[in-house]
Amino acid sequence: MRGWHVRNNCFCLRLGVTVAPSGVRAGDSAGPGFPTDYRKGRIKMSKRRIVYEGKAKILYEGPEPGTLIQYFKDDTTAFDAQKKAVLDGKGVLNNRISEFIMTQLSAIGIPTHFIRRLNMREQLIRKVEIIPLEVVVRNIAAGSLSTRLGMPEGQQLPRPLVEFYYKSDALHDPMVSEEHIAAFGWATPQEYDDIIALALRVNDYMSGLFAGAGIRLVDFKIEFGRYFENDHDMPRILLADEISPDSCRLWDYKTGEKLDKDRFRRDLGGVTEAYAEVARRLGIIKESGDTDNVVSFTGGSK
Repeated sequence: MRGWHVRNNCFCLRLGVTVAPSGVRAGDSAGPGFPTDYRKGRIKMSKRRIVYEGKAKILYEGPEPGTLIQYFKDDTTAFDAQKKAVLDGKGVLNNRISEFIMTQLSAIGIPTHFIRRLNMREQLIRKVEIIPLEVVVRNIAAGSLSTRLGMPEGQQLPRPLVEFYYKSDALHDPMVSEEHIAAFGWATPQEYDDIIALALRVNDYMSGLFAGAGIRLVDFKIEFGRYFENDHDMPRILLADEISPDSCRLWDYKTGEKLDKDRFRRDLGGVTEAYAEVARRLGIIKESGDTDNVVSFTGGSK
């Protein structure tokens, strides 16, 4: 795996690897609080209004009604934020990987909140009302499933399993059933059916996408939201949040090497390098013929 580092507040990549430059322009935002004029590519020095800040992302008010700007931080947490670190460049990689996957899913008809990437750390997204459920799709036993059911990690499941967890940091995101979801009104029966169907479609597509890159999709977590196009129509269910190595378990097909956030959870090291390897295999990072090349990107870690 290639080495990433930050130098002089620039995001740098050594060993002849460059990030595909589509959509990157001079004047891209240098970080949170310094918005870009998207038409002219200039940075405005006025503060943007923060709508929400989570562990790994910040949501800012968007430039148009019904939009938000999603900023990817380098902050990394595990075990309900008991373990924390800042991994230089992780936000840039997650932004690019999530953009790539959301774009691919949109192309096959899966509705998402993603509109376009604005710069190395930010995306323009549709504003949705997040359904308070984390949706986990599992193909192989790992993580909490192995712990709960005593299954050896790596055991192939008979079919994909869809699990739901109530989004609550205070309660440590407890696992819930369809009965809980219906009883407490977190989603309507139709929304529940739509979420199951979309989650399985996402799994089918991503399993093939990653397999083509020599990566096994073990499991992943996604979120959905209600999108209100106007006051009169019923809301549509959109895939929201992000899809990245932060939210997926990804193992190398041949070696079983972990290429995801488990490297941080289990103190394996090389977290950003693993994320960069995923991006390289998906074609987001391009190989360069000059192995001494160093590519720097302004707007690095803040």
